[in-house]
Amino acid sequence: MSSSTSIMRRLSDSDAPSSLGNKLRAKRFSRFEALVSQLPRPLRILDVGGTNTFWENRGWDQHRDVEILTLNLHPEERRHERIIPVVGDATDLSEFADRCFDVVFSNSVIEHLFTFENQRQMASEIQRVGKTFWVQTPNYWFPMEPHFHILGWQWMPVETRTSMLQHHRCGWRGPCSNRAEARRLVEEVRLLTAKELRMIFPTASLVAERFCGFVKSWTAIGGFGFTRPN
Repeated sequence: MSSSTSIMRRLSDSDAPSSLGNKLRAKRFSRFEALVSQLPRPLRILDVGGTNTFWENRGWDQHRDVEILTLNLHPEERRHERIIPVVGDATDLSEFADRCFDVVFSNSVIEHLFTFENQRQMASEIQRVGKTFWVQTPNYWFPMEPHFHILGWQWMPVETRTSMLQHHRCGWRGPCSNRAEARRLVEEVRLLTAKELRMIFPTASLVAERFCGFVKSWTAIGGFGFTRPN
């Protein structure tokens, strides 16, 4: 298990320029750039769960006509004039007024909220504060789970996954000898189906990212005047 998960970590490391994960993310982000290029400047973006590094890697730290707030549970240093890290909760954006952002962006965050109700609340807040939105998340039905790097991981019983994580490194997590903590790490990640995304983003178009014939991830896109068959 350790050698196979090590290979998967290298392939999926989105911060490594030559990795498969980074290439897929770059391709996905080019679609985002094409959409936002239609919007008037200056542009105000809220990135729910974003980081300095993400926007630096895509050259957006150089954009003078864009202000980006990156929101996380934990503080991050401010390194740029136009990228502003803030502390906050994705399920409660009450410090922001309705439609106060031109774009709300989120990449692989909504699956980290433990429950469907939390995911619904995050989706509701995104649609409230954003004039447009772009929310990407891994597909529940893609065979290789992207956080733990085990085939079919998300379909196994919670107790089975907890025991595995106690004794092995699984993707980006473990081994975790404390059973309660191992269970918390397992339950934190709740992958979404297309049906669930349509429920919580009812006005969105869902765009599939495919790999080897399977839908690897979904992106819910709304407000851009963009339409694509779901």
